[in-house]
Amino acid sequence: MGVEAGMSDLTNPPDASRLIDGLRDTGYNFNTAAADVIDNSIAAEATVVNVQIAITEEGRKFVYFGDNGHGMTAEDLFGAMRYGAKPREDLASLGKFGLGLKTASTSVCKCLTVISRRNVSDNLAKLSWDLDHVHEINSWEMVRDAVSIDEQEIFDDLCGEKGTLVIWSKCDRLLQKDYAQPGGAQEKAAIKRLTEKLAEHVALVYHRFLDRNDVRAGNVSIFVGGKEVAPWNPFFPSRSEQVLGEIKQKLECEIEDGSVHQAYLRAWILPHTKDCSPAEKEQIKHANNRQGFYVFRENRLIHNGGWLGIHGWGAMEPHMSLLRIEFDFDHHLDEAFMVDVKKSRILLDPALEEYVQKLISPIRREADSRFRRRSQEVIAGKGIDHTSSNNSISQSPTVKKPTVIEADAATNTAVVSNHQGPSIRLKVPVEDRVKPENIYVDAVDNIHSGGLWEPSLRSTTDSGHVVGVRINKHHDFYQKIYQRASSSGYSVEGMDLLLWAFAAAEQNHSNPELQSVFEDIRDEVSSNLRKLLRDIELPDDGDRLSGDESVDE
Repeated sequence: MGVEAGMSDLTNPPDASRLIDGLRDTGYNFNTAAADVIDNSIAAEATVVNVQIAITEEGRKFVYFGDNGHGMTAEDLFGAMRYGAKPREDLASLGKFGLGLKTASTSVCKCLTVISRRNVSDNLAKLSWDLDHVHEINSWEMVRDAVSIDEQEIFDDLCGEKGTLVIWSKCDRLLQKDYAQPGGAQEKAAIKRLTEKLAEHVALVYHRFLDRNDVRAGNVSIFVGGKEVAPWNPFFPSRSEQVLGEIKQKLECEIEDGSVHQAYLRAWILPHTKDCSPAEKEQIKHANNRQGFYVFRENRLIHNGGWLGIHGWGAMEPHMSLLRIEFDFDHHLDEAFMVDVKKSRILLDPALEEYVQKLISPIRREADSRFRRRSQEVIAGKGIDHTSSNNSISQSPTVKKPTVIEADAATNTAVVSNHQGPSIRLKVPVEDRVKPENIYVDAVDNIHSGGLWEPSLRSTTDSGHVVGVRINKHHDFYQKIYQRASSSGYSVEGMDLLLWAFAAAEQNHSNPELQSVFEDIRDEVSSNLRKLLRDIELPDDGDRLSGDESVDE
């Protein structure tokens, strides 16, 4: 394609209407877009920020952000409204690319208006980006209208004497669907839910700023829908344990100019939900999708949850839900971590990723161990009814089993008559004064070999011992299979009878020489079952079979 005669200028400005539309789709959602505007308020040293979402009876929707920061002159405002505004003098500012105010706002609305002043004696300066106007003239032209009486009142209400008011109007992307009755009860309810979700987002993202006792960030009061937002600290330091040693918390990162800057890591293991009061559970908010890294840039959260794509750590595994990693850096490392426009994502250099993976791996193992151990204790404490199994065995006197001649609970020895002879002395658990309903089958806490089951001789008094089986409550088979079948009498009874039959057969064919062979077989079966069940998660209450699911119709 040739160049026309006389055209030596290589300037090639973008098509205004197409580009300004394209910049609406940079990946913001409502919460991240609102946070980008709040960032500007904090950068302007505001101590109070007000956010209001409003809907008229006709269904027109508005979002207002008012702050009492230092405000802007008309000249300052013109520069701030430019796409790709000049860098801030304070490089530690929460603002970064000079795009956030515009791209965040137009991801939600088609008209962005900013009204500001530095001093109460100044006139209010006002400019708007109206996408319909840009489309109409296909030029990067803003709109300068007079400040209306309503806008003056809103400024006074949300900002005070000075500061900045941001208004989103023509909000075509505020809600995820259109409602049959604009401005009706359903749409108003959706706005209410949106307000509540934003408050939750603000409580997390700015919790260091909102917490009066946190000295790492300046204090700001943020009101959403007229209510002051309380901070939500995801690490719950009053009960959680910080498990990364002080020396390992500092990461030194060299950037391209050769200078070295620090990032910081802290690893928090939360208390298990079973060890928390209802109020503590509400504060901690245990959830599978809350595990992993919480990344802070200049004390503002920019990423929460997940494992930053670290190799092998992609899955959000339930037994990792107690581990949350606090990762801090400042603006010097923006390029090193490739912070995106939305300030919602970082990328780790491969060498740093490898180092972090090595550093955190032992902590992941510890968090996994604590979760599993506590979950196992909880599951082991959930009773399973073995009464039917005990009744079935008591009503089957003809099954093959040894005859017990004598048994001594003090030495755990017994003399039996079985297929090996009339007086075979065995080393076997002997238990006296057992509850009658557990005489043949009992689930116990003290099988220290780790096996699934072991034979025993049991009596409801001090004599008259019968063959029994002790089942290990802490073995994976009991925790993962028995518990899932706990509401199904047939399933539990079937497994109980099988294990009791194994125990009876072992004692009926054993002697002192063969006992070690039978013990090895039990150990190997128990070990194989544990390996086979390794990838099956511990059940929750929803995994237990209901009575309707336990029997085929």
